[in-house]
Order: sequence, then C-alpha cells, then structure tokens
Amino acid sequence: MILIAGPCVIESRELVFAVAERLRELASKPWIDFYFKSSFDKANRTSISSFRGPGLEEGLKILAEVKSKFGFKILTDIHESYQAAPTAEVADVLQIPAFLCRQTDLLVAAAKTKAVVNIKKGQFLAPQAMAHSVKKVLETRGAAGAGYEIAKQNGVWLCERGSTFGYGNLVVDMRSLPIMRAFAPVIFDATHSVQMPSANGASSGGDARFVPYLARAAAAAGVDGFFYETHINPCEALCDGPNMLDLDALARNIEQIRAIREAIGETPAIQI
Repeated sequence: MILIAGPCVIESRELVFAVAERLRELASKPWIDFYFKSSFDKANRTSISSFRGPGLEEGLKILAEVKSKFGFKILTDIHESYQAAPTAEVADVLQIPAFLCRQTDLLVAAAKTKAVVNIKKGQFLAPQAMAHSVKKVLETRGAAGAGYEIAKQNGVWLCERGSTFGYGNLVVDMRSLPIMRAFAPVIFDATHSVQMPSANGASSGGDARFVPYLARAAAAAGVDGFFYETHINPCEALCDGPNMLDLDALARNIEQIRAIREAIGETPAIQI
C-alpha cells in the first residue's frame, strides 16, 4: 500500500524532522510503500499574507536532508514548469496541485523528469476528465497505449481530494475512485477531502473528525494508496491544520485501513 504522509508545508527544519522521526515506525512496516510529503511553497493559499513555505532552494535542501537521514522517498508539489527539473533531483514523486491538473506545460515538464507524477483531481472536474491529464504525461513519456497498467508502468498516479459542493465545502463521490482507477493508480487524499475552502475567511477550514470515515470507505472501494497531512500539533499548523490528523490518530487509521484491505483482498481495476 502506498502511504504519503507529512506536514502540509515546511514550517521549519525542526518541525519537519520531528514529524519524520515520528513517521519512521509507520514507514518501516513491510506492507507500506512510504513517501514523506511536505511542500516548499504553497502558491495557492487563500490570502497573500498566508505562510507559503521557505521556497524552492531552501525547501529542497531540507527535503534532501530528510531523504538522507531517514531513507524516505519524497513527494512534493510543483506549481510552475521551471520547478520540475530541480525538484525531481530530490523528489521521487512530483505532485501536480488540483487547481493545475489541466496545465499542459506543467504536466509535460513533470513528465520529462524521472519522477512519478501524482496528479490531483481538480475539485471542479468529473473523474472521467482526468484521463486527459494522464494522457498528456503518458504521451510525453512515449508510452504505448493507455489504461491502469500502462500508467502504473510509466509512473503516473491520480489523487482524489474531493469535489466542490456549493460554496466552502467538498464532498467525495466514491464512484470517482473506480472510475479513475480504470486508467491510472489512485491515491485517496483523506485530509484534503474534509477541507472547507475559504471557510475561515482568509484561510481554509476543515473537519478532521471525518478523515477516518472517508479513508475507511476509500479502502473498501479499493485504491492503491492514501495521502495524509499530519503534524505534531495540528492546532498550531501554519497551513491546513483543521483537516490534519495528529500522528497518533494517523497510526490508528492506517491499522483500520489495513484490516479492510485484507478483508476485501485484491481489487482489480475495472473497465469503464
């Protein structure tokens, strides 16, 4: 099972290393394929005064230290095409933010690197539409054909993070998971799926109480992995605190997911 976890943004080297240390035990489990996640820049914050992170150069330096010390594979997001090549020197996975999932130049730049490309589904898109974003990466990489196995072999994932439902709310349509899994491996973003965009005025809100419920439902639907943002103390997080799980709650939820996955067994990709 793919597991992506870490603080939303690099708040400080000390915070990143503290979270990484706490994730070491979870990452060592033989049934988990672990990726440490944190962002060097959150370029789509609600307010211009919101904390964005240390930037590309300093952020990649910190992530490289995490990789060296803990042996973790790294996932981080990029927002502009020029960031793809230098980020891929450190990160094993380049994440395309949901708002940018149709941005052709960004997808092509990511596809030209050696990294896996994890494309977040836009909150504004039907799951079927994500096949076109996958195709942009596959064609750039010279892949022959399309479909789940082709995308898996060529390092393309999709990530479900909820769909806009009115103003300031997201919902998850569990049908989107098998729909997208017909043409790429699917990661379920359990914490962003409970986000409430701009609910706190100049920042987004969320309700982390619902994270375990949605994650368990996604496990039952059958996905390839899970994405969680986590923190030593979510109440003090500089970004996305209201929808984060603390580290103890994360560990409990992962064990629940494991039990569900063992109960249902292998879930093949369906044909849509």
